[in-house]
Amino acid sequence: MAKNKTTETDLSVEDYINQISDEKRRNDIKELVKIFGETSDFPAKMWGTAIVGFGSYHYKYASGHEGDAPLVALSSRVAQISLYLYPDSDDKADLLKELGKFKMAKACIYVKKNEDINFDILRKLIHSTISKIRNFN
Repeated sequence: MAKNKTTETDLSVEDYINQISDEKRRNDIKELVKIFGETSDFPAKMWGTAIVGFGSYHYKYASGHEGDAPLVALSSRVAQISLYLYPDSDDKADLLKELGKFKMAKACIYVKKNEDINFDILRKLIHSTISKIRNFN
């Protein structure tokens, strides 16, 4: 069975943030790390080399594949900031309508800059994600 590439590491979140060359993006990530940490009540930890995660949970699929993942996470990518929030919470559709300007993939919300999103709604999405995952486990 394949081993998970993205696991919790001992790498420094501060070092990860400081290597972001664009000052605006670096400041956005710093602010998001603070919001995610305060809202989740978990310290920021690096998952792999480029994901800042908060809390963790163990999952196991029917296929037998299992592993650990952060409850919520974020990452600075080339074109945007990725916010890893659980896609199927009951109130997520309503909250997303109020979040602001973003794009979405299966399990990620992509934002260009912090000014594009409503932080109060982001906090609600973080709480909703953590609650939903904890109810599964």
